[in-house]
Amino acid sequence: QVMLVESGGGLVQPGGSLRLSCTASGSILSIDAMGWYRQAPGKQRELVATITRGANTNYADSVKGRFTISKDNAKNTVYLQMNSLKPEDTAVYYCNAGMIIGTHVYNYWGQGTQVTVSS
Repeated sequence: QVMLVESGGGLVQPGGSLRLSCTASGSILSIDAMGWYRQAPGKQRELVATITRGANTNYADSVKGRFTISKDNAKNTVYLQMNSLKPEDTAVYYCNAGMIIGTHVYNYWGQGTQVTVSS
């Protein structure tokens, strides 16, 4: 079992920056990758960025060059630095932790944090 707690959302003007944090607890040694997803009103949840145990990263095309995912293993925390924010980045952002055990994939989710980009 993995518990995830997110923080750092809020209201920001277009062009501004925010940093989201996600701290994991529980069976953290079994986590193979962590990531951020987002869901805007009326839309499906979509991948934003992921980072693996080996620190390999992956980004959605829409955020490449603007967002950076990183992690601090000592703090069991993953960060999402979001720069040059656009109104279309407005969504609830969810932290995800995934682990592969045998042939099973287990996903854990945080409670979500609202990001609103508006003037």
